Amino acid sequence: MGAVEIVTVDSPKAAVLRRRAKPVGKVTADVGRLIEEMIEAMRLANGVGLAAPQVGVSKRLFVAEVEARVHVVVDPQIVKMEGEALATEGCLSIPGWVADVPRSQRVVLKGKNRRGRGITLDAEGLLARVIQHEVDHLNGVLFLDRVVDRSTIREAAATTEVEPAEPAPAGG
Repeated sequence: MGAVEIVTVDSPKAAVLRRRAKPVGKVTADVGRLIEEMIEAMRLANGVGLAAPQVGVSKRLFVAEVEARVHVVVDPQIVKMEGEALATEGCLSIPGWVADVPRSQRVVLKGKNRRGRGITLDAEGLLARVIQHEVDHLNGVLFLDRVVDRSTIREAAATTEVEPAEPAPAGG
């Protein structure tokens, strides 16, 4: 399996990060291979989430791994959001930088799994934050666009774990 390259904001391919991704539709063998490559790339980069546009593919698909559980969501749609929490986020497409980002504490997401079957995810805490971060990528939004207090933008620590009240390793 060939490793896919993560697109960064300073890459010649960076425009894909600012476009609304297109629906996947049917989950084909090609989509399955992309999912496996994305999981591998996310793990190699020590991330907790990765959206297809971050590997140069403008499709509505993301992967996440939180608390040793891998989540694959195709054509996701957030249908409910509750509460708000501020925590530090990073992004594999904006390496070296973190900032405090407000996000909903709980989200309900509908979509399809890697087999194309309908799923509903009810998530809180870190998984809810990762879901919102990755869905933002599918809509052409980067985490820095969500920062309310620009003074919280800072260089990341040497490790992927950043100091938050809630652990927030580099997201997608």
